[in-house]
Amino acid sequence: MLALTRYYLALLGHSQRYLPALLAYLALCVILYADPHSPPLPLFGVSAGGLLVVSCWLTIALLDIEDPVQRLVTLSHARQWRRMIIGAILTVLACSLVLTAITEVWSAIKSLKVQPSALGIGLLAHLACALLGIAIALPCSRLLVHRIGWTVLAAVITLVVVLLAKIPLVHPLLHALTDDEPVGGPLVLALVTAVAMLAVSYFAVSELVRRRS
Repeated sequence: MLALTRYYLALLGHSQRYLPALLAYLALCVILYADPHSPPLPLFGVSAGGLLVVSCWLTIALLDIEDPVQRLVTLSHARQWRRMIIGAILTVLACSLVLTAITEVWSAIKSLKVQPSALGIGLLAHLACALLGIAIALPCSRLLVHRIGWTVLAAVITLVVVLLAKIPLVHPLLHALTDDEPVGGPLVLALVTAVAMLAVSYFAVSELVRRRS
């Protein structure tokens, strides 16, 4: 798995498909954390929502890089579709954790009143959004959807519903963070549902891809 993850990191890096998402996220952070007097939790709510979109983008970009022949070569080395998908998940999760660390450090440097508890809440909120973004991207990627237009449409619609509709995923958490409400319950709910959604997405996509191949 480590070798496969390194391969995917190198593949994503050489493709440069991460650049639009990375630049957009960094621009968002520049705007959010420009004012040192702003409370950190509402800002974490916005950047966590941004990371949800970024992790979805990175997952789709990574899984869509390889053409069918190259993917078969990777499969012959990985031996199982599940290992390939886990490798992609770990790659995007590693990228998301790096972006989360950048966000946390940036916030700590720019804020005049940094609190460890707020940083911890921000870390978990970003993690939940990253996991959910990966879960959304897996069934929208080339593994199941072979046309990029349908992939983009499916991902955008799902992201809009997840971010704006009042469904018990990350929306209650982001709402609590941005409105300065208690975040304990929504944070636990977001983490549990994000892990569950990723597990369901992973097993469903793995089984469908295995049956198609």
